[in-house]
Amino acid sequence: MFYDVVDDPASHDAGELRAAYERALADVIDEHGAAAVAAESGVDAERLSALAAGEEADLTVEEAMAVLAVDADLDAETMTLELQDRLLMGMTTGVLDVDTLAAETDLDLSGQEVQQSLEGRRQTTLAELAAIHRVIAVRNDR
Repeated sequence: MFYDVVDDPASHDAGELRAAYERALADVIDEHGAAAVAAESGVDAERLSALAAGEEADLTVEEAMAVLAVDADLDAETMTLELQDRLLMGMTTGVLDVDTLAAETDLDLSGQEVQQSLEGRRQTTLAELAAIHRVIAVRNDR
């Protein structure tokens, strides 16, 4: 799961977190093969092969969870909901609102768009997730 791909997410920048997410995805692709993962996840095999080769594939969180679900005991929807819950709980313990979270990321997102991302009402890229994840982790590390 993405929230535990590194031991201390607050000590990593958003680019490093995204790279860790992509390594986790590449591990699944390497183990099962791009064609099998594509068939099971619905994500294009060429994009998966590119990701496994170390290229950026610009997957959404939903696509990434579908890939991870190939090698997990949980389905993609459950994993997505669990990730959203973890992020929202992190906001609560870090006393963060969506406007502050939006302002503290380098993303060009409004507080409303961040809220939509956290609730799964907006397609969110792995780069956006990494930036949001990092700000929440830093706030909770204080």
